[in-house]
Amino acid sequence: MVQDTIEDGLVEARSNPVSAKLDVEALVRRLTEDLPASLQAVRADLEAHAGRALHDATRRLDLVSREEFDAQSRVLERSRELIDQLEARIAALEARQS
Repeated sequence: MVQDTIEDGLVEARSNPVSAKLDVEALVRRLTEDLPASLQAVRADLEAHAGRALHDATRRLDLVSREEFDAQSRVLERSRELIDQLEARIAALEARQS
């Protein structure tokens, strides 16, 4: 259950790194809200430390926003189209020289 919650939070952070801080805070809240009564006393301390650790971990993931990813995908697709066109032109020129 904890692993699923962490993975859900990381998926949310990857999909929108601009609000990753908010996602990390929500993830920490979800992890700590189900603590047994005996651990509720350390909840604030656990939230602070876990939140800081998860926030640092998501920052090191080198994430990009969905918009940036989509823009770069379009640039890559256009570049591939241009390369295909250039390869065809080169092949035609080489065929004429032979």
